[in-house]
Amino acid sequence: MAVALDQPVADFQAQATSGQTVSLAELKGKQVVLYFYPKDSTPGCTTEGQGFRDQHAAFQAANTVVFGVSRDGIKSHENFKAKQGFTFELISDKDEALCQLFDVIKLKKLYGKEYLGVDRSTFLIDKDGVLRQEWRGVKVPGHVDAVLAAAQDLNKA
Repeated sequence: MAVALDQPVADFQAQATSGQTVSLAELKGKQVVLYFYPKDSTPGCTTEGQGFRDQHAAFQAANTVVFGVSRDGIKSHENFKAKQGFTFELISDKDEALCQLFDVIKLKKLYGKEYLGVDRSTFLIDKDGVLRQEWRGVKVPGHVDAVLAAAQDLNKA
């Protein structure tokens, strides 16, 4: 079953960079941003990741941890993270379990060909594990600032 606003998000475990296993249950007490992106080292994904990197301290101040999620493997993620100096972990979702939970796999078109790909999307989960905000079909410019503002507001609530 896919996530729904103002409902608890099912616990999950996922492999991430730095040898970490991310578990939503273990993050209770902190707000969580999961941003789904199509592919490591592509222009839009790089720009989006840099935005979250550049606002890392502000997210931390708002009691919020950020994770990038794509279907790329850990090795690709480690290279992407190191090259861009990301200050947050990247989750590898090769089996698409998180993509399905958050319903971000969509039919896309590129050069006239249709394929199933990740719809750039971001989710804000509160400190109790409840989904409070979602952004789907994200356009990168200004997006990180909108997510940060929502995280700061939620942290004050």
